[in-house]
Amino acid sequence: MNYLPQEEKHEEMSKDVNHSDIEFSIVISCYYEEKSIREFHRRLKETLEKIGRSYEIIFVNDGSTDKTWEILKEIYKEDERVFSIINLYRNSGQQAGVTAGIMEARGKAIVLIDSDLQLAPEDLPKLIEKYDEGFDIVSGYRIQRQDSPLRKIPSKIANWIMRKSSGMSLTDFGCTYKIYRADLIHAFEYGPFNIFRTADVVSRAGKCVEVPVQHFPRPYGKSGYTFWRLWQYNMDNLVRLSPRLFQWLAIFCLIFGFLFFLRIFSALFWDYHIMNEITPGLILNVIIFSLLIIVGILSIIGEFAMRSFLALYRIPAFIVREKWIRNKE
Repeated sequence: MNYLPQEEKHEEMSKDVNHSDIEFSIVISCYYEEKSIREFHRRLKETLEKIGRSYEIIFVNDGSTDKTWEILKEIYKEDERVFSIINLYRNSGQQAGVTAGIMEARGKAIVLIDSDLQLAPEDLPKLIEKYDEGFDIVSGYRIQRQDSPLRKIPSKIANWIMRKSSGMSLTDFGCTYKIYRADLIHAFEYGPFNIFRTADVVSRAGKCVEVPVQHFPRPYGKSGYTFWRLWQYNMDNLVRLSPRLFQWLAIFCLIFGFLFFLRIFSALFWDYHIMNEITPGLILNVIIFSLLIIVGILSIIGEFAMRSFLALYRIPAFIVREKWIRNKE
């Protein structure tokens, strides 16, 4: 008789449940949502009950120090459909919070949505309708987005980077509102040392579709996605895009190198010049431009090297302080 530690037994049982009983695992990462979380939960539950499909809800408190965790414990006691609540040691970012929830999800599909009431739980049936048509990922895209330019501009940059890195043409990668086939997500074996990233999953999906969803001004508090955090998020995506980035750079350099060669070669035989006459001012501009490009590339390489160095030490992206979970049997 083979002995398995209790945690591994639970993991094995959860795989059985994943393929039989539960259709949708709704994973929500919360950050300072003490004023909105009860209304969000009420509206989400009402919507799910109307849909009439089997589901479970998983809440993750991403290091909030207000009353978010206390309220989540109350909701857990009141609603048996809340399968698990997880409290992280400190704010680790939405992707880390989502990862902590995904690790406990047992459904055949995983639904992600924000709890700040900017996205409407009532739009979920539209996403499920498309999911039932056989799509691997159903992504919401925000119509008439209610965010400041400081949020929209980095978001547009992030969308462009993720479109290039994933090879998919989604217009709103940054919209959390999505349904994923669970097998697609679990194939990445996400955890504290490998956190969930939208572009990674989208890049491996066969069929994706977008559905318009409502977007509202944030009624309470401030978003955890500051301009600086969005910049860091973009840098993360850019580093992951680095192989293609250097391929594009190589093509750029080869094209201009070839043109420069043609200019020198043609000058030996004809008076015609492929490029304008080179002046001291032009040379200075080219030198400055080249230095900026070189520094930028070295910065990306340095970022990549630093991330590789930190990965060797296996520093977890998040640590669970407390977890409430119902019996998986």
